[in-house]
Amino acid sequence: MDYRLILFGVCVFGAVALLVWGIYSSIHNVKGEQAQRVARRLRNAIGDDGAELAVSITKDRMLSQDPDTHRLLLRLPGIMQLDQLLLQSGRSWTAARMLVVIGVSALLGAVLAMALGLPSSGWLVLALCGAFLPWWELNRAKARRIIRIELLLPDALDMMSRAMKAGHAFPTALKMVADEMPLPLSAEFRAVFDEVNFGVAMPDALMSMAQRVPSADLRYFVVAVLIQRETGGNLTELLASISAIIRDRLRLLAQVRVMSAEGKMSAWVLGSLPFAVGAMMFSFNRDFMTILFVDPLGRRMLMGAAGMMVLGFLVIRKITKIRI
Repeated sequence: MDYRLILFGVCVFGAVALLVWGIYSSIHNVKGEQAQRVARRLRNAIGDDGAELAVSITKDRMLSQDPDTHRLLLRLPGIMQLDQLLLQSGRSWTAARMLVVIGVSALLGAVLAMALGLPSSGWLVLALCGAFLPWWELNRAKARRIIRIELLLPDALDMMSRAMKAGHAFPTALKMVADEMPLPLSAEFRAVFDEVNFGVAMPDALMSMAQRVPSADLRYFVVAVLIQRETGGNLTELLASISAIIRDRLRLLAQVRVMSAEGKMSAWVLGSLPFAVGAMMFSFNRDFMTILFVDPLGRRMLMGAAGMMVLGFLVIRKITKIRI
């Protein structure tokens, strides 16, 4: 038997085993639970695209990375509302970047109208639609984030209640939620815990979270904690009661959404039908549809139709949107 061949085989096996172990360790260190917690804290500290927005406790939010652009944007009306919407949606974008996206979308809409051969009024309509799309998507992201937080909040309150029954303090219970619960709720509780550790008063930290997350359920929790800190009482039972109330509300809201789904679907079908039919007619006979944009009477007809469609959407929205 050739011992050198055996020794070579053992060395090769050891090298392959070390390589596999190194690859596994690297993947585990990058995607492991502890690594994800560290990554969440880093994202909350410095911000990251696609992650939860970092919350600064030492300075105000900047509207742009450039100080001169920041001072210029402060003069625009409604810019603070746009920045607040970005904060509530969880995006790490600045208001300047959002304005650039809106401008580019409007320009693409105008270019599309030019490619389709529409008149100037059609350019204006498609440019406004293109500018509206980023704003609509931002509101959708805000709504999805709030819904996700509301779904996770009852479990978080139960965890805090059990932690406080076990003898932990309220800030420690906040830290447990920040460590154990998934995003985006963990990021908000992490921000509150970090603010308190850096010297911010607990009521101010909780009110900041309520401002970042415009959710009625979360505000109930904040108000209940603030009242309990002023008047006293059993906070563990209070958190358990709020959790049960939120769960009942979410259950009733799910039933209402099922019952109103037919009306919402009718609104989408009736709202998209004129655009779909108009697009088909424009593709088959362009001259037949162009007169609506060129002739003054056609423009008035389009404006009247758009006004009636908006009114119909508002009526259907009022009927199908039931607050629980």
